[in-house]
Amino acid sequence: MIYNERKEGGLLMNEDILFENLNEYNYNPLNDVLFKFIFGKEERKQITIDFLNAVLNPSLGHTIQDLQFSNTEMSPEHDHDKLTRLDVACVLDSGEQVDVEVQVANEKNMARRTLYYWSQMYLMSLPAGKTYRNLKPCITINLVNFSFLPQEEPHALYGIYNPTNGHQLTKDLAIHFLEIPKYAKQEKKPISEMSKMERWLAYFANQLDRKGKEELAMSEVAIQNAMEAARIFLNNTAERRLYINREMARMDRESQLEDAHEDGVISTNIYNLTNLMDKQHLSLSEAMDILGVPENLREIICERMEKHSS
Repeated sequence: MIYNERKEGGLLMNEDILFENLNEYNYNPLNDVLFKFIFGKEERKQITIDFLNAVLNPSLGHTIQDLQFSNTEMSPEHDHDKLTRLDVACVLDSGEQVDVEVQVANEKNMARRTLYYWSQMYLMSLPAGKTYRNLKPCITINLVNFSFLPQEEPHALYGIYNPTNGHQLTKDLAIHFLEIPKYAKQEKKPISEMSKMERWLAYFANQLDRKGKEELAMSEVAIQNAMEAARIFLNNTAERRLYINREMARMDRESQLEDAHEDGVISTNIYNLTNLMDKQHLSLSEAMDILGVPENLREIICERMEKHSS
């Protein structure tokens, strides 16, 4: 689908106007086609190796020296997953299978979703005719653009443990979460004092100004190479168009979710207002005051209730 124009604040905007200043300093690092271009290509696998070492050390127990990209990316289970989820799959030089999943929207049931895709990867690691001893450890890294876990730190690691004594049943399952918004809210260190993990989080959080991004690139060769790859990508007309189309699709999806949420809130308020007005013989304005209906919703609720009554 090609998106040519979009409504912004009630005005119809051409996509070229929305993205006219797009360059290697202001792109969205979580855009799926760009992410795969940077992190899923053989000629740039050193970028991916550096990122994986930042996330997996010390839990992995060794430094990754090499990897091979695989064609076993998990097929999206639902159509909307194609807009909200992508993955880059690879096999490490030490045999572990890794799936880096990018989730740009919280579609709920995240814990079950990531277990579902992890289980697909684990099953696919067993060749036909082989025994269970041939199963390979599988690692999922969820790079998510929303917060949903209870801890304050942006990085969390989950495995299979005995809750009584902490014994780890197996290292075959490891699921990492990198919650970008949690990093974005943290007090920032100078780039020179950041760990490798924090520098990658700073890259994905995309909060730095141009000077800060230049300093970040100078601090990590892999991040510098990632930004250079983005420059090459965005200077290619066809690739740039793919990027813009995906951004427009994502923005439309987010708008639909916001509209659906607002509709639900309004419907709930109308139901509660109607009940209160009937039981206590109140005016709409009085009922709104009692229930504390936000000012920005009052006019919309009035219009809908008037339309319904007519």
